[in-house]
Amino acid sequence: MQDKHLFEYAVIRVVPRVDREEFLNVGVILYCPQVKFLGLAWSLDNNRLLALCPTVDMEELYEHLRAFEKITNGKDAYGNEMGGPIGQLDIASRFRWLTATRSTILQTSKVHPGLCTGPAAMLERLYGSLVL
Repeated sequence: MQDKHLFEYAVIRVVPRVDREEFLNVGVILYCPQVKFLGLAWSLDNNRLLALCPTVDMEELYEHLRAFEKITNGKDAYGNEMGGPIGQLDIASRFRWLTATRSTILQTSKVHPGLCTGPAAMLERLYGSLVL
């Protein structure tokens, strides 16, 4: 039997108007400390987002999501640092920073725990069920 690992995840949401508290799930971030895994999966359905908020600046939103991705990765395949000073923090600190409560267009849900045998597969499963 494979060992199960504790993981934590949060759903990444686009909240075009914070005062209305309407949102669109666009991604998932998952952290599994036992195997030192921090992963992110995201995509934008432009039509759905523009139906929710026709005035959203799509390019700015893509920039914010790419920043989330860089911070999650911390370093590229060649060991080059990414994500600025936050991207240089340890995995746990990067996860906590990314999932911190904020009142901006890009927010995360509360952090939820779970058990899995493979964090990458769990990330894809959560992404498929919560975003796609």
